Amino acid sequence: MRIEIPEYKTLNIDTIFADFNGTLAIDGVIPPSVRQRILTLAGNFQIYVLTADTNGTAKEQCEGLPVCLQTFPTGNVREYKKELLKSIGSRHCAAIGNGRNDELMLREAALSIAVMDQEGAYGKVMREADLCTGCIEDALDLLIYPKRIIAGLRG
Repeated sequence: MRIEIPEYKTLNIDTIFADFNGTLAIDGVIPPSVRQRILTLAGNFQIYVLTADTNGTAKEQCEGLPVCLQTFPTGNVREYKKELLKSIGSRHCAAIGNGRNDELMLREAALSIAVMDQEGAYGKVMREADLCTGCIEDALDLLIYPKRIIAGLRG
């Protein structure tokens, strides 16, 4: 997806990196509305779901979704997420997250979206994001309806 944002930059996004707990999932469960949006986006993007899997439900919840699930051991998850994004090519990636372990990933991505949903958001992650949304559905809808991104970022 190519998005020309007047007086800002041009984005060429083909990959989405999304945190699992607190971002895609609430208390370890992906809501049906989020599942549907993932299916819609999968036609145009490669989607990575990244998680330390706090609730132990990521594999089950991502089953049947066209995503690449990456789980990380507890520890330096912040670095794991950032390095994976860099290895894929950060200038073609959108990143979506809410937690402290998403901060470096959001800083590195070409387009970063912070989500403040039911599980809250780490305050510093909001500063790293290009755009902030009140729920994951709104964050995913930005990529489904990219003129919303232009409206939020144009000069």
